[in-house]
Amino acid sequence: MERNTVMAYRVLRVAFGVVPIVAGLDKFTNLLTDWRMYLSPLAVRLLPVRPELFLRAAGIVEIVVGAAILLGFARIFGFVAMAWLAAIALNVIATGAFLDVAARDAVMACGAFALAELARVHEPVRARRAARAAGPGEASAHA
Repeated sequence: MERNTVMAYRVLRVAFGVVPIVAGLDKFTNLLTDWRMYLSPLAVRLLPVRPELFLRAAGIVEIVVGAAILLGFARIFGFVAMAWLAAIALNVIATGAFLDVAARDAVMACGAFALAELARVHEPVRARRAARAAGPGEASAHA
C-alpha cells in the first residue's frame, strides 16, 4: 500500500472519529453552540419529539458513528457519516441561514466518502484475512 494513502486514511479516520464524538457530546451541553438554531423550521414541525430530545438522540448517533470509525469500521460508518452530513447540510439549507455551515457539511460529506473508499483498501474484510491465514492448503482441504 502506498504510504500516502495510509496517511490520508489515518488522518481522515481520526478527524471523522473525533469530531462527531465531540459534536455528539456537545448536544448534551451546548458548550460549543446552541444546536437548536441549526434545525430548520420544517424539521422542527415534522419532529415527533421536542427539538432538544431529537438533538440528544442525534448526539448519540454521532458518538456511535465516531467511535465506530475510530475502532476501524470506517468501511461502513464512513458511508453512514457521509449520509448523515449530507442530511445535515440539506437541513441547514432549509433554514435559509448558515449557508456557510451547509457548505462545510457538504464538503465534510465528501471527505467521509473518501474515508469510506480508502477504508476498502485499509480495512480488509475479516473473511479475506481468515482465508489468507488459513493458507491455500487448508482452504482446499475443506472443499
